[in-house]
Amino acid sequence: MVTNTPAARPVNPRFSSGPCAKPPTWSLEKLADATLGRSHRADIGKTKLKAAIDGTRDLLGVPADYRIGIVPASDTGAFELAMWNLLGERPVHMVAWESFGAGWVTDAVKQLKIEAEVHTADYGHIVDMAALNYNNDVCFTWNGTTSGVRVPTGDVIPADRAGLTLCDATSAAFAQDLPWEKLDATTFSWQKVMGGEAAHGMLILSPRAVERLESYVPDWPLPKIFRLTKGGKLIDGIFSGATINTPSMLAVEDYLFALNWAREIGGLPALMARADANAQAIFDFVEATPWIENLAVDPRTRSNTSVCLKFTDRRITDGAGFAKAVARRLEAEGIALDIGAYRDAPPGLRIWCGATIETSDIRALLPWLSWAFDAEIAARSEAA
Repeated sequence: MVTNTPAARPVNPRFSSGPCAKPPTWSLEKLADATLGRSHRADIGKTKLKAAIDGTRDLLGVPADYRIGIVPASDTGAFELAMWNLLGERPVHMVAWESFGAGWVTDAVKQLKIEAEVHTADYGHIVDMAALNYNNDVCFTWNGTTSGVRVPTGDVIPADRAGLTLCDATSAAFAQDLPWEKLDATTFSWQKVMGGEAAHGMLILSPRAVERLESYVPDWPLPKIFRLTKGGKLIDGIFSGATINTPSMLAVEDYLFALNWAREIGGLPALMARADANAQAIFDFVEATPWIENLAVDPRTRSNTSVCLKFTDRRITDGAGFAKAVARRLEAEGIALDIGAYRDAPPGLRIWCGATIETSDIRALLPWLSWAFDAEIAARSEAA
């Protein structure tokens, strides 16, 4: 029996996991102060870029002795930059439980060709982070955007480690409380929890990471767009707003708006609370619904941003086709856009729950999931 068409509809159907929904109060008019047509090297441009760095530090609680830089190519560029500069001085543990982590493994093993020990887990599971040797370097993703699995705590990372930790935190920053004292090179992009525009990455370096940069020269050449040092010293300008290449000042203005919005609603605690409430609404629905489950097996590791779900009904014989059909039905109705599972992930749905999403929209979406599921089951039964 097909569920009746729900009466309520999400006000904003944008549940994409990147680029993600804008903050609820966003409009193009809010970017009118962007320094368009001006050099990013002019005083006004440098002031805007430094404000983006300072605002990031303030909102995330990044320690004063950590360096923060705006770098090219979104989170991907930031993490590649960190690997190419920092790895190779000692062996490395490459850790992956989803597609982006697997990409970093490929870079270390096949491109950099360094001494690497690879630790992987299937989608829905996580590597035992306590079993790693932190006297080696460790590369990992804090929150797996394509699997909905996150590191539950940084407690297992020793404070007296000899190696560096390189953390891709792009779906965790601004939604989860990152333990900065356990992280040496941390990256993210503006397009996730803050709903900013893509193409720019953030790189946050601990004093230990800076020491490595100034004492170790990799065996491989570094393109200009990756260079963080000159003459054996850190290029300080990169970490005060003098970007390596020309940034989009419109995107910078967009990020500044998001930072201001976050401060207005209560800062990091409010951002985390919004993401938690969004994810919990889905978890409660899943708990009460027999035909769907969280992809993340252990509740402690379930993401509060990229919530990944799988269909479990025995009548479904084509998991990928069924999930795509459900997503298409919801998009056709204008209920949910871009919620299909990532292409490399198991079939299912992926619903973004970051802080820019309203919990009321999540709650309005959930009855439509039941509607789309019943409608697709009925259509396949009739076709058979």
